[in-house]
Order: sequence, then C-alpha cells, then structure tokens
Amino acid sequence: MITVTENAASHIQNFLVKRGKGEGIRIGVKTSGCSGMAYTLEFVDEIDSDDTVFEQSGVKIFIDPKSLVYLDGTQVDYTKEGLQEGFKFENPNVKESCGCGESFHV
Repeated sequence: MITVTENAASHIQNFLVKRGKGEGIRIGVKTSGCSGMAYTLEFVDEIDSDDTVFEQSGVKIFIDPKSLVYLDGTQVDYTKEGLQEGFKFENPNVKESCGCGESFHV
C-alpha cells in the first residue's frame, strides 16, 4: 500500500489542474545513482492495466508491478526545507541511501 499525505495530495491535484489533464501520477523506481535505485514520477494520461492504483485524498497513485515490490508501505509527502521543495518518500524498504539523498538500496 502507498499512502499520500494531505499536503502531497494537494500538490498533486494542483499540478494536474495546471496541466489541464491527467488521471494521476505514476511512482516508480529505476536503476540509478550511487546506491542503486531512484524514484521516478510521471503524469498518467492513459491507465496501464498492469498498474496497481491507490486512491487517497482525491488523487490516484499508479504503481507498476515491478516497482510495487520496492515501494510497498511508502508514504509520499511534499515538503519544503530551506530552498529545497518537493516530494519526499518515507520508504520502510530502504536499507541505505546515498549521502546526497538521490538514490537508495533495498
């Protein structure tokens, strides 16, 4: 299961409204960075029948089957820390992450 905070849901809704279309967002993982994996985010215009869909606070989150194994239990938030602003992932599956925070290992 993937959960979304109210703050993240609000930002996702705002992005979709500004964009003018979209079913929600897809969260995935890809091989990248110094720790092995990185999160990916993209708008979903067409639903893939293999996706698992989580709906919370009025937004839909789509996860492909390969990524779900790595993301199960993750909470998505939207934070602002100093000059940095963006989505933050609290993923219980992460064993370690790189110093820059861009990638992780499960």
